[in-house]
Amino acid sequence: MKSYDDDLSKFEAEGAVPLPITSDQGTVENNGARIWYATYGVGSPVILLHGGLGHSGNWGYQVPELVRSGYRAILIDSRGHGRSTRDTQPYTYELMASDVSAVMDALNLEKAAMVGWSDGACTALILASNTPTRVAGVFFFACNMDPSGTKEFEFTPILGRCIGRHKKDYAQLSVTPDQFDEFSDAVGLMQKTQPNYSANDLAQISVPVAIVHSEYDEFIKREHAEYLAHNIPNAEFIYLPDVGHFAPLQRPDQFNNVMLEFLSKVLP
Repeated sequence: MKSYDDDLSKFEAEGAVPLPITSDQGTVENNGARIWYATYGVGSPVILLHGGLGHSGNWGYQVPELVRSGYRAILIDSRGHGRSTRDTQPYTYELMASDVSAVMDALNLEKAAMVGWSDGACTALILASNTPTRVAGVFFFACNMDPSGTKEFEFTPILGRCIGRHKKDYAQLSVTPDQFDEFSDAVGLMQKTQPNYSANDLAQISVPVAIVHSEYDEFIKREHAEYLAHNIPNAEFIYLPDVGHFAPLQRPDQFNNVMLEFLSKVLP
């Protein structure tokens, strides 16, 4: 019988399953921040970019499946998140995309596929837009590309459990463990005002993209996801029933199946 965590009670109590042990990890200095990364397995590279306020450990259900499927999984803690630091400059998705490029340079990766979740999805797509030669494809899960794509915020018990877990993890991992509220405010400002891609901007994206939308996504409108899939060339729309914004944690088998299917199309 499959195990589900639809209400995130397990995640709140324990987090995602622990990541495998690896000796291939380090940090990269980029634009005022020290960016943490780790890699697992061998094969074609897949970079996983987590959501806002979280960290790379939230991919605990995905990394083993990628390694078993013959990929090299690369995790990056976004600036200010997890083990990565930040300076006083405002958050932008372009800045976080430059952090990803810096890690790729440090690992001598010419090109990689991107799996992005929420803020990580936006970061991945902006990197693909700005430097398409470095991105084999983007699995774009649960994010918007202009402010009209978001729903009116409604605080729910699931969001409360998720934020509670994020606070615990931040206190454990961050070099500034007592600054979660300031960090959250800085990220929130970016989320409210960015990104601002027009239909014409979307039309210039040249890499394969999967726009992945959950039935109960708490933040993103389905019509916006369909709009993205319609306006990005080489894009497909994937619908995940019975899950929300936290599908990689709620029903990882369902999420992993469509992720691996997409990767099989864009990577050798």
